[in-house]
Amino acid sequence: MARAALLVLADGRFPAGGHAHSGGAEAAVRAGRVTGAASLEDFCRGRLHTAGLVAAALAAAAALGCDPGELDAAADARTPSPALRNAARRLGRQLTRAARATWPSPELDALAGAFPKGAHQPVVLGLVARTAGLAPEDAAYCAAYESVSGPATATVRLLSLDPFDATAVLARLAPELDRTVDRAVAAARRVPEGGADELPAASAPLLEIGAEEHAAWPVRLFAS
Repeated sequence: MARAALLVLADGRFPAGGHAHSGGAEAAVRAGRVTGAASLEDFCRGRLHTAGLVAAALAAAAALGCDPGELDAAADARTPSPALRNAARRLGRQLTRAARATWPSPELDALAGAFPKGAHQPVVLGLVARTAGLAPEDAAYCAAYESVSGPATATVRLLSLDPFDATAVLARLAPELDRTVDRAVAAARRVPEGGADELPAASAPLLEIGAEEHAAWPVRLFAS
């Protein structure tokens, strides 16, 4: 297994477009829910156990070889906000483009043809991990880590938060990230027999509401 590929895929400099998205942090900062390191940790913890868990399970299922179309429909059903669905597809399209240049494969070509506007990013992430020779656990770790590292990095820019403090938040969340990945992979392994209903559907209403408000702002730093 080419485990070093995990470092490439998880690297924030991989040109998948994530740097342009705050993961809901920009809306949370404006609403006063994130004001510093402590509230950032609360925000990231909530995001990890909701959107992060769902994304990790979708990515793990895709890495296992489950039908991308079924998984994409499941992602749609678990994303009530049109703004978040659009953002997920834009990120999926960009990740597909970057991955096809990095790990060319018929599977990625077929995905690009089936979803010209982009599949949901976690579904693409899982398929990319599979193409790169990575395990479902690796895909889940990438997705779960992205769910908290994106908001942490964005908050450094939004609040001029000390990057050391933001990194410490991620380190403190590491044990919970491990447990989230375990739950996600266990659910993904049930999908081949039980279907996409086996995937978690943890909701985060404030993220959804914040995304819709954010999309209507005339001026914003991040795309979502």
